[in-house]
Amino acid sequence: MRRTINIKSKENIKLDLIICVSEDRDYVLNTVQKYMNIDNNKRTFELTKARVEAENRYLDITGKDIRIYQRLLNYIIGNNLKAYSNVDLDKVYPITELWKFGISGDLPIIFVKIKNVNDIDVIKELVKAYEYFKTKNLQIDLVILNEEKEKYDSYVKDAVLDTILNRNLAYMINTKGGIYVLNNIKDEDKKLISIYSKLVIDAKGGNLNNQLNEFDEDIPKINTSDSNENAVLVEENTKENQLINSNLKYYNDYGGFSQDGKEYLIRVNKNENVPMPWSHILTNENFGTLVTDGMSGYTWYKNSRLNRISSWSNNPILDVPSEIIYLKDDETKRAWSIGLNPMPDNNDYYITYGFGYGKYMHESLGIKQEVEIFVPKEDNVKVQIIRLKNETPRRRKLKLVYYLKPVIGEDETKTEGFLSFEFNRNSNMIHARNVADSDYKNIVFVSSSEKIKSYTGLKKEFLGNGGLSNPDGLKLDNFSNKFLCKISNIIAMELEVELESLENKEISITLGTNDTIIGCQDLAYKYGNLNNCIQENELVRRYWAELLSNVQVSTPMESMNILLNGWTMYQTIASRMWGRTGFYQSGGAFGFRDQLQDSLSTKYLNVDITKNQIIKHSKHQFLEGDVEHWWHEETSRGIRTRFSDDLLWLPYVVSDYVEYTGDYSILDEETSYLEGKTLEDGIDERYDLYQPSTTYGTIYEHCIKAIEKSLDFGEHELPKIGSGDWNDGFSTVGNKGKGESVWLAFFLCSVLEKFSKICNYKNKDERSKKYKDIFEQLKKSVNSNAWDGRWFNRAFMDDGNVLRKSSK
Repeated sequence: MRRTINIKSKENIKLDLIICVSEDRDYVLNTVQKYMNIDNNKRTFELTKARVEAENRYLDITGKDIRIYQRLLNYIIGNNLKAYSNVDLDKVYPITELWKFGISGDLPIIFVKIKNVNDIDVIKELVKAYEYFKTKNLQIDLVILNEEKEKYDSYVKDAVLDTILNRNLAYMINTKGGIYVLNNIKDEDKKLISIYSKLVIDAKGGNLNNQLNEFDEDIPKINTSDSNENAVLVEENTKENQLINSNLKYYNDYGGFSQDGKEYLIRVNKNENVPMPWSHILTNENFGTLVTDGMSGYTWYKNSRLNRISSWSNNPILDVPSEIIYLKDDETKRAWSIGLNPMPDNNDYYITYGFGYGKYMHESLGIKQEVEIFVPKEDNVKVQIIRLKNETPRRRKLKLVYYLKPVIGEDETKTEGFLSFEFNRNSNMIHARNVADSDYKNIVFVSSSEKIKSYTGLKKEFLGNGGLSNPDGLKLDNFSNKFLCKISNIIAMELEVELESLENKEISITLGTNDTIIGCQDLAYKYGNLNNCIQENELVRRYWAELLSNVQVSTPMESMNILLNGWTMYQTIASRMWGRTGFYQSGGAFGFRDQLQDSLSTKYLNVDITKNQIIKHSKHQFLEGDVEHWWHEETSRGIRTRFSDDLLWLPYVVSDYVEYTGDYSILDEETSYLEGKTLEDGIDERYDLYQPSTTYGTIYEHCIKAIEKSLDFGEHELPKIGSGDWNDGFSTVGNKGKGESVWLAFFLCSVLEKFSKICNYKNKDERSKKYKDIFEQLKKSVNSNAWDGRWFNRAFMDDGNVLRKSSK
């Protein structure tokens, strides 16, 4: 059937091709009509979901298989500790030795050895896993070593090749990102491949799941005592997975969104954990904490890198906690951690992430436990409200121990031995300060609504031989109440809790900071009152709910609605703008382009956030017009570079802000410039202490300086790229002074077009005309010098070479 369609000038027409095959004519007509009336986006989503399901069916992959593949990824991303067995560490094993097998060494390697054809099932599992990774664009090299003795009947060799052929992967044999089949290589070569492999598997070890279980046991755990006195009573986890029956949206075997999309719920236990830590940021503008599904994480004040209150660990395997709540039952002498890390029992742990709070729920020995964590809107404290309920018919006595690995600086290895501790009995708090830090003078404190019974700062006393996963300190009736100079490097405090049958009890534990002892005492007193804790928790929840509800998006895709109506903006403000941290990267610094870009979206929620960000960044522009690429606000230290796009983000965001708000008064706000040594020829960057200048300029003048500084064009009449444009990886494209950026030309065009209007508003008609003229000329230069006939080139390098889109 042919249909002719006439398209008018500038008219957009969407065409859908629907194929339905059936002997029933009415069924075909109804089906076509049905799908022609479905919104295009929704249909795309449904088709994508169907494609994934069909793909998994084609590959013969189940949900259990996918969970195994996720565990495999832990080793592909990390390192396999078994790989170095029987290796002479004094000998050099150059990666170039892999090349003789055609293996580049550029990709992660899974190395599997097979000697007996009866073990071929492991090869089948790995080949299927390889094919799955390939469909997800995850490149690995699967190296299969046949160790069967050479003979006439090569059963193993034939079985391996049949396995590969049966999955139609013959074209991937012995090619990069493919499957390498090796036969009876030398022991030294086996060691060589083992060293560079992420995972080494012997097929005789059984199925893949069992071998991964063994590997997991070999991962170094936090040191565990030989004594099992503290080990929690083994309880069979007979309770149903509560999340399965909660009608969660987009449930993925670990967790999912609540019905309204405002919470994310997770279930973990010591045998079923998320593939890598899932974190959540709770923060105000000065103080924050990062929590994970294991109730790990860390806390900071003002700068998440330079002034950490507790230790940061971004180990994706262990997720080592620096703040822990332990419980010990006086009757059974059994102990456990309320969070999954580091001393779990056999029962499930349930986690809820919400806007401004995190909640952890668990049950052990008939004691229901819930910990709700939040950071108040104004005060510099982390509040943990612990709710305990005794569900047994008898009175219970518990020991609650709060452990903290304090830093009060950038890194515990730098501050250890320089922390001074003191217990204030009248204020019921332990406080500490860094006596050596010159940039931060704040005092850190720990307190509770319950009386602190005993405490220790001695690492050896608390951890002993048991480590965090079974500390010897939990066996003690009381701690020593000692802090020793140059030795004290932990805080562990004990609370005593008694619960009558079926009784509920709430306890607060507060970790906070202030510049004075009096300020710490005031905060400890305030949050030692549970009513204040509950009230502040409600204020935080209300603040985020009101802020995030200012804009609500409705699209045919529910998953997009959930993300856009809260989560993306929450992450932007809490993680990117206020915390400037994450589990895997803890930077703490402001980036000139980074937070300005982030602030573009916040204007829809609160224009003051965008405005304040503009004013803050304007103060980090040098008198010459260039800016700091990034800086630490509290230390006045930052890095001056030759990046060509950073400075233009100021006029770009200012233009956007003025256009959206109509607030032209921001143009007349006056802020200072920075002074500092300019970069000499051949120097691309300098990290230094830069001081504010006595010279001030309006925001308008700051923007003009930035634009004028950017009007530096090369031989193709395009702006010079310097030591990088928006792509930081282009650091050597034009750092010799000749390279030009096509991307920057487009960006500069946008800035000139927007800001020429502002110049008109300021009655600077001559400057407005200048920018319009440059804009028109730049458009011509881009079209004539950067267009290759099919694509725009990306950049012109110092040596004259052109960076262009690959023809592949």
